[in-house]
Amino acid sequence: MQNRAFKTVLFILTVAVMIVPMSSLNVSSAEDAKGTTAYNLYFGDLHTHTSYSDGTDTPWEAYEAAIAAGADFMAVTDHIAIWNAYPTWSADLAEWNDILAAADYYTSDEFVAMPAYEFWLLADLGEVNVYNTRELPPGQPQNREDRLPEFYDWLDQQGAIGQWNHPTYYSENFLNFSFYSEDRDRGICVLENLRNAGYESSYIMALDAGWHIMPAANSDTHSANWMSGSEVRTVLLAPDLSPDDLYAAMKANRGYATQDKNLEIRYTLNGAVMGSVLSPASAYEVSVQISDPDGAVDAIKLVEIVSDGGAVVASMSADSAEVEWTTTLTSDSASYFYIRVTTASNLSGEEGVTAWTAPVWTGA
Repeated sequence: MQNRAFKTVLFILTVAVMIVPMSSLNVSSAEDAKGTTAYNLYFGDLHTHTSYSDGTDTPWEAYEAAIAAGADFMAVTDHIAIWNAYPTWSADLAEWNDILAAADYYTSDEFVAMPAYEFWLLADLGEVNVYNTRELPPGQPQNREDRLPEFYDWLDQQGAIGQWNHPTYYSENFLNFSFYSEDRDRGICVLENLRNAGYESSYIMALDAGWHIMPAANSDTHSANWMSGSEVRTVLLAPDLSPDDLYAAMKANRGYATQDKNLEIRYTLNGAVMGSVLSPASAYEVSVQISDPDGAVDAIKLVEIVSDGGAVVASMSADSAEVEWTTTLTSDSASYFYIRVTTASNLSGEEGVTAWTAPVWTGA
């Protein structure tokens, strides 16, 4: 997919509960795409810290706490000092090797311990978590303008996975998600998205720049409260709970971000699960199933379908802990559609946006 400016999107929309006039149709189908029934939902956290950087205790204690809290997976992502101006953040190879050893020890059929690290790109460019490699990154290039593209290239060469952390936290916000290429798109797969931090605008900006990414909701905890201190969860859709299957889900952008620890979302477009890329078309059958086992206290209040530039192209109001919605969208120009969910409660106990899925891309 090429970089693209925001496209004006005209739709024709048929909804079971509402009809909104929009544009004319074509037809498309998803070839070889699996629906959500092929995958289980696995709940975890992709961003945590220990005393090996600026947190507390050890990775061994962190993984053990995550298991006790009932997590399916968790990544320890301590800062490393390569390219890093913070001398208290360790590049000690012995500590990295210990993180690897702890992850190997605690990974089982019931829990995946991910060894990872948070990599600080100099001069306020941003921080990126790195997964699915046992290698530390290369040295810093001399030219500041080369740091992001060279790092993205390295991720792809390693087969590693990058997550853009807390977008907008740094003033230059990864230079507004520039340097896209198809090769670099394989390495950057995830972006953190939290309502109270206002990250969704960055999620939309990155999608509009051409990147294929899924949203994540992570604690970024620096305290000894792994998985128990926050409701936020990243959910990965995978056939089995194994490192290979979870990393494959991240690579395929197959997941969603939720600020409710047990909110279940299943979403397909033309039968293709979130994270899929369709062949170009102009008619899209949407299927959404959402449930929360906590009942009315976390009732789903609003479901929205969001497309290019953050445009809401369809919505359905609700007041239930279980929602099923099917609708038909049509467009000749939309690049992607993702689902945004508002519930009766969120991190602050008030009604608000709670979850975002990865898109399904139309191939347009």
